Amino acid sequence: MRRWPSLLASAVIAGAMALGTAGPALAHNVLIGSDPANGSSVDAGPRQLTLTFDQPVQGGEDINTVTVIGPDGSHWEAASAPTIKDNVVTAQVRPLGPAAEYTVGYRILSADGHPVTGSVKFTLTTAGTGTPAPESEIRATGSAASGSASNSPDGGSGMPIWPWIVAAVVLLGGGVFLALRGGGGKEDGRA
Repeated sequence: MRRWPSLLASAVIAGAMALGTAGPALAHNVLIGSDPANGSSVDAGPRQLTLTFDQPVQGGEDINTVTVIGPDGSHWEAASAPTIKDNVVTAQVRPLGPAAEYTVGYRILSADGHPVTGSVKFTLTTAGTGTPAPESEIRATGSAASGSASNSPDGGSGMPIWPWIVAAVVLLGGGVFLALRGGGGKEDGRA
């Protein structure tokens, strides 16, 4: 009796499962919108910022941070932690000061458990009367404070998905080869 059809079916199922589970486990959140929008100009400083992601953001006051950096490197975010509701992160902003470009840096805990960082910029066209946050109110924000991190698909951390896909294809190909080769042997003589 030939065993290769069952071995081939097992290899195909195993390969499909490997490919099917590798993608979602490594899918980092991606910023899909912000208010104010990236690159926009506003007449008055916003009282709050909204960042919308493609997937729910995990809670975690220690990791989820939003900063607002002014033209001279001063901080304009409120002392309170950002709030998270599903895929929307909202952060309070102090009244802004000089008319200039402001950078909103963020670091959030992605749905897959990895931190994702990035930034958006907006320009205040009319000077406000606010003052920057005093040093005592500035939260430790790590890379979100600089606003220089990219919003790349791998979030700047973790492993990219392509090695997993290559490994799954190699394993699947090897399984098919062994199944076909093993099935070409002698029959066991039973009728």
